[in-house]
Amino acid sequence: MTSRLALLASAICLATAAPAGAQFWNINGDAGSVQTTGAVASPPFSAGEASSLPEAPLVAQAPVPAPPPDQPMPTVDESALRYFARQGDTRRLEIEIARLRALYPSWTPPADPLAVPLSVDERLEAVWLLYSQGRLAEARQAIAERQMSEPQWQPPSDLLDRLAVSEARERLVNASNLDQYQTVVRVGSENPSLLTCSEVDVLWRVAEAFAMTERQPRARDAYRYVLTTCDDPQERLATMQNAAQLLSADLRDELLTLERFGDDGAGEFAPVRDDLARDALAAAGEDASVTASAEDIARVERLAGEGPSASDARLLGWYYLGRDDAEAAERWFRMAFEAEAEGDAAEGLALALIERDAFAEAEDVAFPYRDENDDRRQVYLAAAANLLAVEPRVALAPDILARIVGEVVEARNAPAAQQLGWYARAYGQHETAGQWFSTALGFDPDDEASAYGLALTRLQLGDTAGLAEVKRQWAGRSDRIATVGTPQAEPAAPAPQPPAPGGAQNVQPAQPLAYAAAPAQPAAPTIIVEAEPRAAAPARTRPSSGCSASTDPRGMAPRAALTLGWCLMEIDRPLEAARAFDVALRADGATARDAAYGQSLAYLRAGLVDEAAVAATAAPMNSERSAELQASILAERALGAFERRRYAEALMALDQRAQIAAERNDLMVLRGYAYLNLYRTDDARRVFQSVAGTGSREGLRGLAAVDDQMNSQR
Repeated sequence: MTSRLALLASAICLATAAPAGAQFWNINGDAGSVQTTGAVASPPFSAGEASSLPEAPLVAQAPVPAPPPDQPMPTVDESALRYFARQGDTRRLEIEIARLRALYPSWTPPADPLAVPLSVDERLEAVWLLYSQGRLAEARQAIAERQMSEPQWQPPSDLLDRLAVSEARERLVNASNLDQYQTVVRVGSENPSLLTCSEVDVLWRVAEAFAMTERQPRARDAYRYVLTTCDDPQERLATMQNAAQLLSADLRDELLTLERFGDDGAGEFAPVRDDLARDALAAAGEDASVTASAEDIARVERLAGEGPSASDARLLGWYYLGRDDAEAAERWFRMAFEAEAEGDAAEGLALALIERDAFAEAEDVAFPYRDENDDRRQVYLAAAANLLAVEPRVALAPDILARIVGEVVEARNAPAAQQLGWYARAYGQHETAGQWFSTALGFDPDDEASAYGLALTRLQLGDTAGLAEVKRQWAGRSDRIATVGTPQAEPAAPAPQPPAPGGAQNVQPAQPLAYAAAPAQPAAPTIIVEAEPRAAAPARTRPSSGCSASTDPRGMAPRAALTLGWCLMEIDRPLEAARAFDVALRADGATARDAAYGQSLAYLRAGLVDEAAVAATAAPMNSERSAELQASILAERALGAFERRRYAEALMALDQRAQIAAERNDLMVLRGYAYLNLYRTDDARRVFQSVAGTGSREGLRGLAAVDDQMNSQR
């Protein structure tokens, strides 16, 4: 008992030493909102005024005047004070002291409520107990029963007031839970004693009611009251968090200026500012037109670097990926993935790697998470399709190739099946290539690129009947299929201003692709990459003295000139390299073949296509090198013709190249724009659809250009 008395005495001393009284928020903004002398307000306005509250700022309200000296001190009901003291309820005791001081400014709390001898009314004590337990209806019933048995007995006015306030709080909370916001405002206006720092939850609910009824400045006033009056750190932070969710940005920022700072300079609202920065980056990551401030980006980067959670790093990864900064996106996604290996980070990392042409790693990262949802499966298939399409072709390990094949068949993915066809064709496995092109057409009968690949494969295999059947099926739908294996000439047509074709962009599909139903497929065709491995490039050994300084190769031996040529290619000096390779061509055998190959590459790098073609014939080469050079030369010729607006010539070069090498995405984009500039919109649409099917944004842009042209012609 002694310890309880000491605790109560301490609480009373604290309350007595407090300022002139706890403040309250006057819900009626026209008369002011802050009272500096007490815990409760004089009635602010009638209940009918609650629906038409003025939008006024908080101002100071005059203190409640003390009674004149000649006026007798009113009787103060201290029954609640003594009850809470006996119960050891220090929180309610402090609130009661503040309330009585607000009502009676000249009243002084007793030094020790327990020291005053009292005759305890056990029946009244029972009612107080019911009240303290929140059993308000039972307390009302007990009062009524005693009044019936003791007609002359009257309950203390303080008890009745407290019951009324508690019942009002109950009504307000219930109305708030049911989203009855006008009722919340009305009950709050009728019970100003609820609008104090001891009832922060009520203040939050009133603020929410104002915000949800399009009276945000009044909601701001309620939150401002808490932040300018109340001192509990957790309640202040929670108040700002609530305000940040409900208020407009300008009103929210106004409240943020009320932040308090510790001795170390740390602001109490740092968690709120962190969440706001995260929200800004999340919005910017979803919509490229939304801009995140440099301050928000720096804050989230700091959080990502400091915290153990991977979520901030993932947020930064998506933000940078949406702004085509694949390098930064990869860095943050990799950090997130290393901290927490899960699907979202893996998806983002794979997309960033695809953007950076690191298709092998993208496929490896995405594979374990491909079954989590459709988006992640599409990312995996895009990585796999791009990996298969790499030029020159990469000899994949059997287990990697096997799992790609399994996923392509299971997903019935036509673009990836088509790439398996080109992949097999690149290794000379034409029968397998034909099976994959047929499989892709089974997944999507309108896949013109697969049909074109099948036509080329039928031609390669000498399958005249099969080629004729493909041509028959695509008659009138694809000119390039119609001309496979025959002399061709593109018709001339007026050409509009050409849109600039973009480079190869291997990115995720804008949305999951839908594929036409296809009959069940037999076992997937097998590609054996070891059967015809690609020839390795000749060794390129840099001279010990280096090649950064200008060197005249004319006096060098052919083998030394060859080495110098490769060295100059490595430091991107192609014209000097071409002169060195020219000296090396004086030799014969392997040195001459390597020199012709190198000189042709050097001229291509310098943009001298005709010279590259001549160099390619300077010495006999194996079929693989010859095909590689011819494909590069034809690609450059197609690009040059397009730039000169000679679109028919560009298509002829692309068709010639397609007969010796698979068509890359960037060249298919070029083909699509060439068709578009010749007003062959159906062919352009089919090509762009094929490109879009690999996950390329350029395909989607091309489809939009087709739609624009068709709309302009209507």
